[in-house]
Amino acid sequence: MMATLVELTANIVASHAASNGLSSDELILEINKVYSTLKKLETDGTVVETGSAPTVPVISLKKAFQPDQVTCMICGKSGFKTLTRHLKQAHELKPGQYRKQFNIPGTQSLTAKNYSEARRKAANENNLAANLEKARAARKAPKAAKMKAVKTAPVEENVAPVKSAKSAKPAKVTKAPKSRAAKA
Repeated sequence: MMATLVELTANIVASHAASNGLSSDELILEINKVYSTLKKLETDGTVVETGSAPTVPVISLKKAFQPDQVTCMICGKSGFKTLTRHLKQAHELKPGQYRKQFNIPGTQSLTAKNYSEARRKAANENNLAANLEKARAARKAPKAAKMKAVKTAPVEENVAPVKSAKSAKPAKVTKAPKSRAAKA
């Protein structure tokens, strides 16, 4: 027995609504979208997508970014601590493209607030900022010493010219005579 478009639409939307919390307005939009897609499939046999992602968000900005989880505004999938990986794998989008598509301000983090706070707290407890500062200072120390040595090294003026690259003998270097100021 062949199912009607209404029955197919009801089954698809019910499955989607079971895994994602949808408001009544979102549910109506989802029903209309699924029904029109199935109708187009029945008549044409193919559906032409207008873009990689819809321009109308599935969920509002306020509902998408909760303290304990983040919801994708493209597909409505929820339960993420951070959206970056999901956007790349599921929608082939970079975070900047996602922000631009849905007018998400740059101040809005694409991670759950509780997750960010927990990471910040762990970093502070493990003293990561101080360790990073020490590592940077340790990395700069040899460079600074080398630069100081280059600046204070005497300049040699009387250097014999190199004859050719084929010559096996190194060029002879003569030192500049010391000045009287250096002796005193």
